[in-house]
Amino acid sequence: MPVIAVTKERRAGETRVAATPETVKKLIGAGFSVVVEAGAGGAANFVDADYEAAGATLARDLKEAVGQADILFKVRAPVDEEIAALKTGAIVAATLNPYQEKDALQALAAQGATAFAMEFVPRITRAQVMDVLSSQANLAGYRAVIEAAEAYGKALPMMMTAAGTVAAAKVFIMGVGVAGLQAIATARRMGAVVTATDVRPATKEQVESLGAKFLAVEDEEFKNAQTEGGYAKEMSAEYQAKQAELVSSHIAKQDIVITTALIPGRPAPRLVSAAHVASMKPGSVIVDLAVEQGGNVEGAKLGEVAQTANGVKILGRPNLPGRIAADASALYARNLFAFAGLFLDKEGKLAPDYEDEILKAALVTKDGAVVHPNLKS
Repeated sequence: MPVIAVTKERRAGETRVAATPETVKKLIGAGFSVVVEAGAGGAANFVDADYEAAGATLARDLKEAVGQADILFKVRAPVDEEIAALKTGAIVAATLNPYQEKDALQALAAQGATAFAMEFVPRITRAQVMDVLSSQANLAGYRAVIEAAEAYGKALPMMMTAAGTVAAAKVFIMGVGVAGLQAIATARRMGAVVTATDVRPATKEQVESLGAKFLAVEDEEFKNAQTEGGYAKEMSAEYQAKQAELVSSHIAKQDIVITTALIPGRPAPRLVSAAHVASMKPGSVIVDLAVEQGGNVEGAKLGEVAQTANGVKILGRPNLPGRIAADASALYARNLFAFAGLFLDKEGKLAPDYEDEILKAALVTKDGAVVHPNLKS
């Protein structure tokens, strides 16, 4: 019976855990044995007794948990002591942050680990249930609005009282992916007046379906700005100038701006300049969801709330899903449970098919080497 180990997250600020009592029970039902390091789920309010009740074996420390494991489940890339405890050939599945955490990949390869980066799971129908980027971005978009509302010194919905009317907050979402859509939905539920922008024309309908207004220069170039595969085409300099002018005038009127644009393997694109920030009203708030990849907002600082000279707050909080640790862990653990099913053959033995399109896309280290084509130096 293949053994899965789940350990404490040892990277600073990580509160999530890679398995919950719910998924432990499912993993055991699927034919795995599960070992959980004591205290692994504590930061997400999952207690050891519940893991044991679900059928897991509780390990007193890291070495006991990992030493005999065939598979290690992590939220973030394992640290050196975890990698050193792995047996040769062990499988690791985690959000490895492969473009930034290259030292961890090299260490995993040197240890002989077979590592899968969950960020590389392809976005195909069969893999939707394994899509950690979507499950975590969904919560990040929600939490971004909550963080913004807390930092903003006023109410979000319009309120009509005997003492007068409180105007609704104006919220602008830049980037309409999974996080952006959830931010729109959350801000709308909280009563804000919401606008959003994206370079892909197909997102206009999604934005409007949530009750928000789409902001773009909608000329012929914009209407043809998407490839058949759903990706954005590069726009002309003339269009970019027109769009930039529209966005600039719009940002100046907003109370809250939330930016969500990320490009895998590259620094986050700059969406909000210092001039944009300077044009905003005192007390306005910007939340930069891309701060861990360099940021969409000029002046954003990782792990800090930057206060500008004109009284605008720029929130650069990392790991927003980790600020909703229980739900984020539950969704992530279900993603991993679905992924784990690909490791077993029809007889229930550990025999990953490395030609499977999902495993092939996510595989980053094997047989002592970094093997993913995007990561080879």
